Amino acid sequence: MTTESSGQLDLMHWLIRLIAYIIDAIIVGIVATILAFIVGVIFFGLFFLAFGILSILYFIVLDVYWGATIGKRIMGLQVQLVKGGRIPFDKSFIRNISKIFILFLFLDWLIAVVTPGADRRQKWTDRYAGTTVAQIGKSPIGSTAPSPPPPPPPPT
Repeated sequence: MTTESSGQLDLMHWLIRLIAYIIDAIIVGIVATILAFIVGVIFFGLFFLAFGILSILYFIVLDVYWGATIGKRIMGLQVQLVKGGRIPFDKSFIRNISKIFILFLFLDWLIAVVTPGADRRQKWTDRYAGTTVAQIGKSPIGSTAPSPPPPPPPPT
């Protein structure tokens, strides 16, 4: 499990997180679309409201009870406290509140990328909540885990 960060921006880690988010957004989008059609499209914004609320619920529940969303699991990622361990409901709510609206999520990522932080893999809300997303398994597109150091030379 990789929880350390060198302070350098890890683009592969962010790409893996983006792909995981896209997988999760498709899942939530399908459910939001079905609900919008069942309720009836009274307002065009009903879909976006449903999508935002369902997103927050989806991410909070799966982060707390499963340690990751379906997209994160597929990509070999897990949400955890900075010091390790599962995150509680309140910290999950803080780290996921930006997912209510895509512009807020973009700003959350942008602030994290352009501002210094101890762990460059954290969104801004992750920093505030004391959480991080760690690579715990193999991703289908590669790994963000650093390669192991070379073995020591043989004794002489």
